[in-house]
Amino acid sequence: MEGLARRVMVVAVVVLMVMGWQTCAVARLITVGGSHGWNQNVNYTEWSTDHQHLHVGDWLYFIFDKHHYNVLEVNKTSYEKCNDQGFIRNITRGGRDVFQLTEARPYYFLSSGGYCYNGMRVAVYVEVEASETPAPAPAKNGSPPPRALNPMILSAIMTFVLAILLKPAVD
Repeated sequence: MEGLARRVMVVAVVVLMVMGWQTCAVARLITVGGSHGWNQNVNYTEWSTDHQHLHVGDWLYFIFDKHHYNVLEVNKTSYEKCNDQGFIRNITRGGRDVFQLTEARPYYFLSSGGYCYNGMRVAVYVEVEASETPAPAPAKNGSPPPRALNPMILSAIMTFVLAILLKPAVD
């Protein structure tokens, strides 16, 4: 009987994992400028057109020489005028900096010190993951639509089940 129970648990874990893969969006880490990073030798307008489908939860990864450059989040007007005064946020920490895209909206970044005029600025447009909208319609019988399983809960359940499965039998 113990072998059957263990097999049932394994099947349950696999089913939960598949459900999680189908309902959980995966955040991506996108290196700004690709292999060239954040510097003067990249056409960021061209780069951003190749990265038009950024989603809420994704991360931008800026790689640069912190002794020469920085990364400032600015508004649209400052972006268009290369104005580094009154920026929204300085995300510069050490030259290997990440920034999470937390809202569906345009984001604007530039490097100060005149580097913006040499092309060091990028605008990205973030959208909601297609699977997140629109909300599913209610069932015809009036019952609420099924909800996606929270990734944190899914992870906790899988950890618990695997701990039970992998626990050595005590006689």
